[in-house]
Amino acid sequence: MMSTHRFEDERFLRGTGRYVADINLENQLYAKIVRSVHGHANIINVDISEALMIEGVCGVYIEEDLAKDGVGPLPCTTKFSAEQPLVLAERFALARKKVRHVGDPIALVIAETEMAAQEGAELVLVDYEALPVVVNPVHAPLDGSPAIWSTAPDNIAYRFKKGEQKKTLVAFGQAAHIVDLDIENNRVMALPIEPRAGIGEYDEQNDIMRLTCTAQGVHAIREQLAHSVFSLDEERIQISAPDVGGGFGLKNFLFPEWVLLLWASKKYKRAVKWVADRAEDHSASLHGRDIRTTAKLALDTEGRFLALQAKLTANMGAYLSAGGPNASTNSAPTAMGGIYKIPFIYMESVGVFTNTTPIDAYRGAGKPEANFIIERLIDAAASRCGFDPVELRLLNAIDEFPHETAFGMRIDSGSFRENIQKASEYIEKSSFSDRKNRAHGKGLLRGLGVGCFLETARGAPQEGASITFTSTGRIELRVGTESNGQGHETTFKQIASTRLGVPIKTLDYIQADTEQVSIGFGHGGARSMHMGAGTMALAIDSAIKKAASVAAILLQTEERELSFEKGLFSTNMDERSISIGEVALAARNPDIGTGFGENGIDTFYKREEAPFTFPNGCHAAEVEIDPDTGSISLINYVMVDDYGSLVNPVLTEGQLHGGVAQGIGQALEEFVAFDPDSGQLLSGSLMDYTAPRAAFFPFFKAHFNQIPTEANVLGVKGVGQAGCIAAPQVITHAVLNALEKYNIDHIQMPITSQSLWRSIRAAQ
Repeated sequence: MMSTHRFEDERFLRGTGRYVADINLENQLYAKIVRSVHGHANIINVDISEALMIEGVCGVYIEEDLAKDGVGPLPCTTKFSAEQPLVLAERFALARKKVRHVGDPIALVIAETEMAAQEGAELVLVDYEALPVVVNPVHAPLDGSPAIWSTAPDNIAYRFKKGEQKKTLVAFGQAAHIVDLDIENNRVMALPIEPRAGIGEYDEQNDIMRLTCTAQGVHAIREQLAHSVFSLDEERIQISAPDVGGGFGLKNFLFPEWVLLLWASKKYKRAVKWVADRAEDHSASLHGRDIRTTAKLALDTEGRFLALQAKLTANMGAYLSAGGPNASTNSAPTAMGGIYKIPFIYMESVGVFTNTTPIDAYRGAGKPEANFIIERLIDAAASRCGFDPVELRLLNAIDEFPHETAFGMRIDSGSFRENIQKASEYIEKSSFSDRKNRAHGKGLLRGLGVGCFLETARGAPQEGASITFTSTGRIELRVGTESNGQGHETTFKQIASTRLGVPIKTLDYIQADTEQVSIGFGHGGARSMHMGAGTMALAIDSAIKKAASVAAILLQTEERELSFEKGLFSTNMDERSISIGEVALAARNPDIGTGFGENGIDTFYKREEAPFTFPNGCHAAEVEIDPDTGSISLINYVMVDDYGSLVNPVLTEGQLHGGVAQGIGQALEEFVAFDPDSGQLLSGSLMDYTAPRAAFFPFFKAHFNQIPTEANVLGVKGVGQAGCIAAPQVITHAVLNALEKYNIDHIQMPITSQSLWRSIRAAQ
């Protein structure tokens, strides 16, 4: 397909996008949350008397008030086969007797104005008994560390393992080379430009609670609210999301604020609005990554990989978020070993509670961590054992398809070696030594890094989509995935327009609304094109098939004598034709005798099961380092990626650029820091949490190697996570290559100018 400029851009660029913060309902109230200033403490007393004296404050509530109404805890929905059963610590919308991280919600203030709510919140006095904290997941299970939950005295939330341990150990025993690394995948913030926000409404006449919120998966959030929190039928809770200003995994999940807004709106029979400030989003939303790994790679004399072993310690924070354990259990193994032939892989994972903000999915959710492990080990093996890092990757890259990995993932297609070769060519590896020498003449260190990635895209294996032909001639598309800025309103319409042969302007795309979309499994896991658009295409094909039978009746011919092109059913014997819109209207006429009833050819299609797709690629980067200051300049960045058939190459590249920027940010700048003694968040604002600026990046050069997949009718693989997966190892490798004169072959992220300067000084 050809690239089409995003239809969404007109309202975004003109400032007419409709976000939650833009919505104000008649007679609405405002909510503010009183949050813990301690990392770990008993709540002795909450004094609300002064807050209630503020004009405009309607009420102040604590967890006991919610408990009286039977409001249940927020669930952890992750399911996996655990070696040690999952400790399901109860997380309530307001803290019960104890707070376990800075930002933990304690009290809810409801007021007539936002200012009154804020004043009231500031006057809620909480009497704490401070308790010892633990923020380092490595220290948390050790004797003497404070227990965060009585049900987990060792602070271990779960133990998980996967793979054949004995065969892996045998392979290590036969190895000519064994390379090991201790790897930290640093804690980061998703940092969407739009903070979380929501509006709760209660429809008293129909006894329905409605929530408008910043969300990526409205159906899943509704299910959790209905079944776990309020014990209601799902139909009595309706959730919708307007324009969403980025999510990156963060907005997939149920938050305490969604519970509070719905509860308060029902209590007051009025709409209640809450918009997070940036500090709240930093401390009280969710963080990502924070996995420490001890990893080993076994190689034979020629450099062929024999086995991989990884032991992960995953920081879960103070509570288990809905999908928190997934990254280090179900998700990581799907990509463990990356694009390489590795006969045996064994993985162990332990999830640990700490007095920090809970962890959940952040762009890739386990796949970036898994890819980082193997890619770092490969570069370390090249450095320590005398292999060329590019040649080592070429030697071990999967080159026959389908290929089944050590963990049973069936990779159906790809051209991994070609990606590596092209990336090396486009980064001009052959002439790099000349550029390095010129940099040396200026007193600078120049480095070139290469790294590959394998994404496993699908998320939930089910999805639903429908197509509706209206009496006005418009066609409505309803799909259970949700855009957070990716351009679904454009790409989904493109696909439908091409398949139906109708003008794109006649199509309406409807998403993120449980009242209008019957089922949906949301956005996450780079699944929107594969699962969402793929299912929509099947719904369209089914509708066309229905329409063909009606067209045959209307044109008084046999169905086999019809052809369908450019929105018209035509007879093969003469020039008679009829549009699909005309057919759709006729199909509702009972006199025609189609048997389709009042819905005519309208079609709902649910895909019950689908395989993974495997987006993949090779990236390369060049950096320059000033050894006197440790400052890093990113000179060049090249991508050669395979996302299957491309629906809209411009939007694909946009997704890729965004992911790469986030991955580079993690590699060089971004890091969530807590004070080890108090649990205070030290990176609680954008003054302290360093996000990369556009001026730092070079012009990214993207090249696409389109190898279609058979996992869906479109041949697409998914791009949403890719750049974020690839960039951290590529940047790390480029930096280490620049430091080779100092014999430094490992450094932890983020590689800040300070940490780099210290590494150089220590090596001199």
